[in-house]
Amino acid sequence: MNRIYRTFTHKEAVFRISCDADCFDAVTLEIIRQRKILENYICRHPEFARSLEPVKLQPDAPQVALRMAQAAQGVGVGPMAAVAGAMAQLAVEAGLAAGAHEVIVDNGGDIYLQTAESVAIGLYAGKSQKINQLAFVLQPQDTPVSICSSSGRMGHSMSLGQCDLATIVAKDAALADAAATLAANIVKEVTDVEPALNRVTSIEGVEGVLIVKEGRIGLAGKLPPLTRTS
Repeated sequence: MNRIYRTFTHKEAVFRISCDADCFDAVTLEIIRQRKILENYICRHPEFARSLEPVKLQPDAPQVALRMAQAAQGVGVGPMAAVAGAMAQLAVEAGLAAGAHEVIVDNGGDIYLQTAESVAIGLYAGKSQKINQLAFVLQPQDTPVSICSSSGRMGHSMSLGQCDLATIVAKDAALADAAATLAANIVKEVTDVEPALNRVTSIEGVEGVLIVKEGRIGLAGKLPPLTRTS
């Protein structure tokens, strides 16, 4: 299958999107709509954006905030740790509701997808890392699913650790995003890899974890098959 990926930028977020051409607008308009909904909620509840711990929602909290808060509560991080994943999943759901056969949304390394054919999701842990030659291979029956990544060395998202790469597989993208943040926060030294694997795999809903730190690769749970990329 010859997929075409289009880039969509909204404020500071850069999305890579693959979907049926006539459903692209549905995907991007949902991103804009959900971002506005979330910003309006944050104006009424600023602590939601500032907190590094789970917060109690206000009674009028919208669906996007609810998804983020539930993920944060399950993981033990602030709700904004789940924003990219939540946005990706809402965008995919909008594309599917508009009639798309498959939709892939990559929100800065936080991916949610429903596919009609197999797809490879590449891994990147920084320059000259052996893991960069590998990719997860997903079949249509494996989706919908989320693969979210975090790093203490790459990207603009805040991290409290020094992890090269923490990648989480889960059905819920907000949860995967929040759990990736937690894993990356835990890993400061190579010796932290195993404790991080144990901690994150204990979270309900997390299916698999991959962590990379200074050449050490840790795997736990149920992960898609890996293949070597060209």
